[in-house]
Amino acid sequence: MPDPRFFEDLGPLTLSRLAEVARAELAPGVDGAREVNAVAVLARATAGTVTFLSDPKRAPELASIRATACFVHPRLAASVAPGCAALLTTAPQAAYAMAANALHRPRRNSVDVMVSPHAALEPGVRVEPGAIIGDGAQIGARTIIGAGAVIGPGVTIGRDCEIGARATVTFAVIGDRVKILAGAMVGEAGFGATVGAGGLIDIPQLGRVILQDGVTVGAGACVDRGAFEDTVIGENTKIDNMVQIAHNVRIGRNCAIAAQTGISGSVTVGDGVQFGGRAGVADHLIIGEGARVAAAAGVMRDIPAGETWGGFPARPLKKWMREVAWLSKMAARRGNGAGA
Repeated sequence: MPDPRFFEDLGPLTLSRLAEVARAELAPGVDGAREVNAVAVLARATAGTVTFLSDPKRAPELASIRATACFVHPRLAASVAPGCAALLTTAPQAAYAMAANALHRPRRNSVDVMVSPHAALEPGVRVEPGAIIGDGAQIGARTIIGAGAVIGPGVTIGRDCEIGARATVTFAVIGDRVKILAGAMVGEAGFGATVGAGGLIDIPQLGRVILQDGVTVGAGACVDRGAFEDTVIGENTKIDNMVQIAHNVRIGRNCAIAAQTGISGSVTVGDGVQFGGRAGVADHLIIGEGARVAAAAGVMRDIPAGETWGGFPARPLKKWMREVAWLSKMAARRGNGAGA
């Protein structure tokens, strides 16, 4: 279930109504009066939820599904477990996105004031001019909220933190001694879209951002909330200015990420990893503990623990440097021959 501090539940909906909203059809024999309360990804689906499966390679997982209902392609209807209602559509992920919008809604402030009376601020919190603090937010002692910063509904911020001017923090749970510098955005929606009947559809991002104790997020950096799982930044990790951390990324402790690095969705980064400036990492990769990524590297494969990689596509640093040196020599020889 999405965290109720950040999302309102709009359900329940009957399966008949859900099929109508999501432009799906009930499989033969499905009781349209059954109800669902929430959406869930397949791995977390339980009774009362609706999920989806779009990858035929994962069809065997449908046999043990525990959800009340599942959006599937008509070809996979027979694979759905007997206790789960099949909702038939040629675009299961798009149907899931429409269902999510019908069952969940991000919370908004209930009052038109800068600091909500429903927020809880411990002694010593300093709120500078123009800052907004939303309903249900909790802010620990001695934390500073900079001028023009926005703290969204339900956000929890620990003690001795610094939130810079015009920073935005939403859908987030933040530990102690965290610094979020000016203009950073923590908790905005990650980039997720799928194709529906009318074109591209945004997939609602129903997860959170977790920043553990001692994290620094640089000026202008973006840390997206998870699509359903959380985006997590481990203790004492330092993120430079203008860095992009996409949804569902999990970064370990004591990592250092230099400016303009981009880490794509669902990447897992071990403890003590270092990224040089402008490094880029493709989605769903694993960067092992203690690894180092050279500046401007383009990482397209998992990096084993302790290794240093560089280049594009990135490979072990010594290998990349030997290749660059060889190419330089070959280019020089050809140049000399052409001029002879």
